[in-house]
Amino acid sequence: MSPTAANAEGQRRAERLGVVAGTMVQSINEDDDIAGDLLEAITAASGTELVPEDSDDVVDIVLLWWRDEDGDLANALIDARRQLSDQGVIWLLTPKSGRQGHVEPSDILDAVPTAGLVQTSTLSVAQEWAGMRLAAPKTQRVRHR
Repeated sequence: MSPTAANAEGQRRAERLGVVAGTMVQSINEDDDIAGDLLEAITAASGTELVPEDSDDVVDIVLLWWRDEDGDLANALIDARRQLSDQGVIWLLTPKSGRQGHVEPSDILDAVPTAGLVQTSTLSVAQEWAGMRLAAPKTQRVRHR
């Protein structure tokens, strides 16, 4: 793939995650296995640097990289919600089926409602990673007039 085609594909992936100019994105639980090209595309699309994991800033999108051996997913999702804006979303990024660290769908289905979230969509975000869009149920969202 040419650099121009790769940039266009990265832009499309960032847009599918809801990243547009000015979107504040935080990436948490990173390790050596993450899709660095996806993060580059996200920062290019947003025009901003990623919000550091130890920041208290409010963010629009949290990318939570999660593997089967990472611990308690429900607690991680609850922690990830703390910095979300009222309309913010969490993208739970897990290794695809058959990859090391794959998270069983039943584990995700148990953790998501425990964290007060609902699944709204899924997509392939990188060669090795799947993404699940999680948000607060509409009844829990604060409405501004």
